[in-house]
Amino acid sequence: MSAMNILFITASRIGDAVLSTGLLNHITREHPNAKVTIVCGPLAASLFEGYPQLERVIPLKKQKRNKHWIELWRQVVGTRWDMVVDLRNSAVSRLIRAKARHIYGRHIDRGLHKAQQNAAVMKLDYTPDPKLWFSAQQEQDAAALIPDGDRVLGVGPTANWLAKTWPADRFIEVIANITAPDGMMPGARVAVFAAPGEEETARAVLASVPVERQIDVIAKTDPGTAAACLSRCDFYIGNDSGLMHCAAAAGTPTLGLFGPSYPHIYAPWGDHTNYARTPESFDELIDYQGYSPRSAPCLMESLSVDMVLEKLAAFKL
Repeated sequence: MSAMNILFITASRIGDAVLSTGLLNHITREHPNAKVTIVCGPLAASLFEGYPQLERVIPLKKQKRNKHWIELWRQVVGTRWDMVVDLRNSAVSRLIRAKARHIYGRHIDRGLHKAQQNAAVMKLDYTPDPKLWFSAQQEQDAAALIPDGDRVLGVGPTANWLAKTWPADRFIEVIANITAPDGMMPGARVAVFAAPGEEETARAVLASVPVERQIDVIAKTDPGTAAACLSRCDFYIGNDSGLMHCAAAAGTPTLGLFGPSYPHIYAPWGDHTNYARTPESFDELIDYQGYSPRSAPCLMESLSVDMVLEKLAAFKL
């Protein structure tokens, strides 16, 4: 019997792509011999390099007049697909031959957590946990960046919007608390993560750590290798971002920090995760004329260090 051919069309954004791996986790359990072709944004492509049933990754680079979808159709129309899972609700998944189609559409409750929304696309009676797999090269590179040794606290002090970024001085205070002699992780090494363009804030946080305990993972890797590094951490704390979802999907205990975003939709997923949030909701925080996520100032000031420490105390490390 030939292996199933599955086409999996997922997100361009890192966080959404990671949350979609719950369905890949389900496919691995239910169809262990399937061959899966994954379509995603170029930035997310490295996240899928280690998927054990990967046939190939098709990086979908956006083009004018939706030409990227036409190019994708040309690449996949010649294959007889046993299953198509389309989380982008594209025309492509309707214009190719497939025995079964699972397409994100209007029937999905947008108020559910993204992991639950994804499960609803395939009409599952449970929500599979997002999971990341790593290639041998990614694991090797991660081990070089974070060698074996004392425990490691991973920190993500940046985000794609300033509005979503908790002040750096508060990250510094929390790191000092966690790694203090009487803290949760006394003497732990501290690995600071950030994407290209976010170096300034991240380096200020890293510089607060004694040199011998610093681990610099600032703008050094692709997202897949960064996720492999996060899997080597014993705990992760960071703003709502793709890194936060990578840490949770890598199995690392994770605390996400939320302000102008929706934790009921985008909190880190899993029994080993939790989040702290501003007293104000997303809608309350952005309720002023001219709000733009790209130009808004920090909207996380009302999340205090004590509020974060209270959430941290619930973790058993």
